[in-house]
Amino acid sequence: MNERLPTRELDVASLSLSEIRRRLREAPSPALEGRILAGLQRDPRSGARLLAETLERRIDARRAETRRLSGLFALRRALLAAGARSVAGVDEVGVGPLAGPVVAAAVVLPARIDLIGLNDSKKLRRAERERLDRAIRDQAVAVCVAEVPPSEVDRLNVYHAALEAMRRAVEGLDTRPDHVLVDARTIPGIGIPQTPLVGGDGRDGTIAAASIVAKVYRDSLMERLDRRHPGYGFARHKGYPTPEHLRALTRLGPSRIHRHSFAPVSQLRLR
Repeated sequence: MNERLPTRELDVASLSLSEIRRRLREAPSPALEGRILAGLQRDPRSGARLLAETLERRIDARRAETRRLSGLFALRRALLAAGARSVAGVDEVGVGPLAGPVVAAAVVLPARIDLIGLNDSKKLRRAERERLDRAIRDQAVAVCVAEVPPSEVDRLNVYHAALEAMRRAVEGLDTRPDHVLVDARTIPGIGIPQTPLVGGDGRDGTIAAASIVAKVYRDSLMERLDRRHPGYGFARHKGYPTPEHLRALTRLGPSRIHRHSFAPVSQLRLR
């Protein structure tokens, strides 16, 4: 059966179980899922009962995810209700590596979003991060990614380099936000009210979105730098001090994208 019946005319009992599964694979609306579930629960076929249980778990999981996402945006809702017109989330990545830039992202999301699975970037698999990065960029009102290169990290120290990356990301937004939510820091010099949240990338949806954008951007950048500076394994470890990276440093010496103020890089000779 190829034609799609309107929801009000759907007669589950008249459909084969394979046809029902096909329809469910096509991402039906929640209303259609509810009608299919109701029909399956009345269907005497044993396969229908199993399918109903599977569909019920799927619906319950989606409802739980909707509640989780609602909680992630509770602070933003409060800020908007208090008069803010737009709220930016800001996060950085790359404080710990021995090589590559510190990267920060600032993201302003619209009132309505569709970001199922949004979470702290560190809790997501690569494929999930990349899917969400595309969705965030498609839906966002504004996104800006900023870098502080290794030479500046050496000059400023990594703590101040991270603050500078976040400042540049906020200042680079096409839309100036009325409030900024930041992961555990207070950004100097932006002149915008801000709220630092410890563990913010796991507590707030706007910060989580920024953490994903920053992580995906920096990972991609380190993969490109791996081709320019072969032998260190940047594509795999992204500049972090893994055993592989430390062995390569000992063998090759530091490259020009290493942070020369960081031990053990400072103890080795420039390549």
